[in-house]
Parts: sequence; C-alpha cells; structure tokens
Amino acid sequence: MNDQFLVEVHDSTAEDIAAKGISAAAALLELNGLFTAWVETAYHHHTHSETGQTPLARWTSGWDTAGHGPVMPAAGALTEAFLWSAHRVVTKTATVSLHGNTYQVEPALAGRKVELVFSPFNLEHIEIRYQDKSYGTALPHHITRHAHPKARPETTEPGPVPATGIDYLAMVADTHHRRVAADETINFDALYPQPDRHRPDGQLPGQLSIDDILSDTVDPASRDEASA
Repeated sequence: MNDQFLVEVHDSTAEDIAAKGISAAAALLELNGLFTAWVETAYHHHTHSETGQTPLARWTSGWDTAGHGPVMPAAGALTEAFLWSAHRVVTKTATVSLHGNTYQVEPALAGRKVELVFSPFNLEHIEIRYQDKSYGTALPHHITRHAHPKARPETTEPGPVPATGIDYLAMVADTHHRRVAADETINFDALYPQPDRHRPDGQLPGQLSIDDILSDTVDPASRDEASA
C-alpha cells in the first residue's frame, strides 16, 4: 500500500521545501493529510487482488447486521485456524507415520494420500481427512514424540541477565547532579512562596502548625485567614 501511495508523491529535497517557505513539520502534516485522503477515497474502494473485495467492503462484511460490532469467529473455527497439517500415504496395513509416531486409520483408506490435522503441541490426537471429509481420529499405535519438533512453548523462563559492569543509575545520578549544578533543571523552590527566614519555625506567613490544626482552641477567624 505504501508503494502505491509513494508513486503519487513528488520527490522533494529539504532545500525544495525550504524554498517554498514551508517548515519540515508543516510538510510532514501535509503528507499525512494526503495519505489519509488517498487511503479513504482511493485505496479502500479498489478491489484487492487476493480477497476479491475492496478493503471497505471486506471490513463492512465483518460486522454484524446491526452494525454494533465485528462478527467474532466461533470457538471451533478459531481452533481450526491454528491447527497444523501434513499429508501421508496410508500403508497397506492401514497405518500412517508422523515424526516417529505410528497411527492406525480406517482400513478403507489404505493406499490413499490423506491429510493429518493436529495441534503441534499434542501429537497423540490426529484427525484424518480425505478429500475434505473427516474420517475421525487416528488411533495411536506407537508414540515416541508428543509434540512437533518445530513447536515451541508459548512462554519460556527468562534466563539471568548478564552483568554489563556499567553502573547505569550512577551515570544517571551524576548527569542529574551536573545539570542541577549548572541550573539546567526546574527550580521547584521558585514555584512556591519561600518561608519567612526570620520566623523561628520557618513556616509560611499565616500557615497553621500541626498542633494548631489538631487543637480545638484555634480562633476560627485565624483558621479562615490561613486557608484563604
């Protein structure tokens, strides 16, 4: 899709954009706007070579008739989508082999090329299909492997992270200290009034102490003045 769009875009250098008095940010916004317009007015309405539908029609067909949400696949169809398959010729004794395992199938399938449908994580359960028709589950006869050799566990335990010998946090702290010393950081103290340095308790003017707040002897007028 990107290649189809880029064909329509004229090559421009940074000098060309600057000569037109347009900033790089403005040029990028304009390019994004053109891409959005092209997708919504051209690409979504052209028939896709593989699906035989326009992207917009395919998207619409995936929603329920009321248009409230996408149509979710049935559990069986979802499971089917993740199954693996392999083709084998059934022996004269009505058996098939898969990665060292041997299975018994229907005698009527002897000499025929069948499809073995299975989960790569469970080679004990194999469905036999012939000419798009299911012939049931094969009977395990000799099992030496329980999972496909190319199957990988969904999750693996992470190994220990090797030490790099670099104290990253110390580097961050050093950088922070240098920026503070060079006054390159936000001065949070300047954002708030400073306490009266002449007051022994260092409180802000009109500020109540913790003892005053917890006491019932505070004058209501002074409390309202402090909170104002």
